[in-house]
Amino acid sequence: MSVKILSVDDEVDLELLLTQHFRRKIRSGEYEFFFAHNGLEALQEILKHPDVSIILSDINMPEMDGLTLLARINEMRNPALKCIMVSAYGDMDNIRQAMNGGAFDFATKPIDLDDLDKTIEKAIEQINFVRSSQAEHSQLVDIQNDLNVAREIQQAILPHCFKLKGSYGDNVDIHASMMAAKDVGGDMYDFFPIDDTHFGFTMADVSGKGVPAAIFMAVSRTMIKANGVRGIKSYECMSQVNDLLCEESLNSMFVTTFYGVFDLETGDIEYTNAGHNPPYILRADGSVEMLKSHTNIVLGVMEGMVFQGDTLKLEPGDTLVTYTDGVTEAENSSHGQFGESGLEDTLKTLKGATAQQIVETVNAKVKEFAGGADQSDDITQLVIRRVK
Repeated sequence: MSVKILSVDDEVDLELLLTQHFRRKIRSGEYEFFFAHNGLEALQEILKHPDVSIILSDINMPEMDGLTLLARINEMRNPALKCIMVSAYGDMDNIRQAMNGGAFDFATKPIDLDDLDKTIEKAIEQINFVRSSQAEHSQLVDIQNDLNVAREIQQAILPHCFKLKGSYGDNVDIHASMMAAKDVGGDMYDFFPIDDTHFGFTMADVSGKGVPAAIFMAVSRTMIKANGVRGIKSYECMSQVNDLLCEESLNSMFVTTFYGVFDLETGDIEYTNAGHNPPYILRADGSVEMLKSHTNIVLGVMEGMVFQGDTLKLEPGDTLVTYTDGVTEAENSSHGQFGESGLEDTLKTLKGATAQQIVETVNAKVKEFAGGADQSDDITQLVIRRVK
């Protein structure tokens, strides 16, 4: 692609000099010259040829001089358009004004064409750099737009209506939130009906962050739900999902998962913890205890693993608080962590609180603790309170 150069000078002899000196590059298609005799004609040529890259302009011209032309070109805000100003050797005040006004370089009359050749080559290097930067910026903008769409999709697939349908829906109070550390995250919460009296729920954290983690999260969520709605035991669900994820896992990705099946009639929960942070139970009397469970491997690492489940019972007023390590490992500016103690202390102040109040209070306490420190991990909670 040829470099288009616009020469602006009221001395017509310059056209012959330029075309003669650069004849080989013109003939090979490397350079293409256009000519104008004052600033007004130059602006018209730019309109006709908007891909002009270099303007070689005299300063002293009739109708519109070179300094005024330079000002008009600056208004175009095109960093890939370079101006080389030309004037008499003794006209240094105007040349200085041109350089202060944004000219790329200057040449003095009579023009040393060999020196001008080097100046043009230097301008081309700058133009190529600017265009490369503009292309990279455009790519980054496209990527950011894609990430924005991905974030919207990810948020859309997570439940936002926390009301269970059916005659037993009022037996529980549910709320959740997920705050990604990047544009998209690798954390997940979910809950779904299994039958009239049972629903499944999940809290999970995929290794890594960003787009790969988000995709692996979406796959994991789909597999857990697809197996969970069949009404099988939680440990059977984890075993089957683990084998499926091992077949699909790339770059040694895995997902820590807490999956449970809640009985809406009795408050009984049958659950399996696959390498995830142990949830807390906030009892109706305000006491807080960490939920104990068998130790199981994370999902997606090794096929054929046997998972062991556990059970617990929530009495009316009891609350199960599940979360990801983005809560307990949130750091402040001194690299101190919110920790399990921070979460426990917060929960102890929330006797009788609704699920939404618990989620919002924990998020607020984590944010207060972190201060102005950057969020280093996704922060996700799913809280289930037995009402009756």
